Amino acid sequence: MPDLLRKPFGTRGKVHQITPQSAGWRYVGFSLYHLRAGDTAAEATGDREVILVMVEGKAQVTGAGQDWGTLGDRMDVFEKTPPHCLYLPNGTEWTAEAETDCVIAVCSAPGKGGHDARRIGPDGISFATRGKGTNTRHINNIAMEIEDYCDSLLVTEVFTPAGHWSSYPSHRHDEDDFPRITYLEETYYHRLNPADGFGIQRVYTDDGTLDETMAVKDGDVVLVPRGHHPCGAPHGFEMYYLNVMAGPRRNWRFVPAPEVEWIMERDARRPGRPQQSCRARRGPSRRAGR
Repeated sequence: MPDLLRKPFGTRGKVHQITPQSAGWRYVGFSLYHLRAGDTAAEATGDREVILVMVEGKAQVTGAGQDWGTLGDRMDVFEKTPPHCLYLPNGTEWTAEAETDCVIAVCSAPGKGGHDARRIGPDGISFATRGKGTNTRHINNIAMEIEDYCDSLLVTEVFTPAGHWSSYPSHRHDEDDFPRITYLEETYYHRLNPADGFGIQRVYTDDGTLDETMAVKDGDVVLVPRGHHPCGAPHGFEMYYLNVMAGPRRNWRFVPAPEVEWIMERDARRPGRPQQSCRARRGPSRRAGR
């Protein structure tokens, strides 16, 4: 298994490049550009669909034969405002010219040519809160299952307050057995506030054949090929991550780790409703994981 923790390999230009080949899997790709004002980046999508996410800063973007104007207005990711994004189908090209210093994420997965290029956000991306207690976190859903403008990609942003957990209760999505569970590879692009802090991410399987706990720093990427994958933000450090998921079908179904299933059952209870086993719940309403 390749290393799950990927450090940026530069400070300007392309600083991450994760391909299915380099990750040792089949679907998810993730690249990241750090551009200074006046810098450009350009790529062809090839046989993959792409979502460009303006993590920070502003850039003039063309793609799929169209001029999309200036994308981006969030100068610091921890402003938590919805991002400007651009969906591009396979068989197209894009170019970005930075108007300010900016960070651009390139999220990719196999494309089928089923959708047209389009802007995503900031309109239509709502800032939602999920979880309870120290499991509370905040979500910008960019392209999850309910949005039907992608062939394969599932993309979301998560903000985890200091002292909280995220992608928790621990869960996995590493089998192709829909509707019980789906096979989805996943990357986590992490940011910390303050930037000199650290967070924790564990990736582990029930049988212990994979069990790695990593201290992630600002700008790191973690690969999740299989298993459970919770994150923790220590007191004093807020955590952001950008998730990219893809697999043989564009559905997110997961199974909780046995040791935390009781937490999901407890949190699913509502006053006046009968208790329901976590195993009995199915479908997109199972939203505890991110």
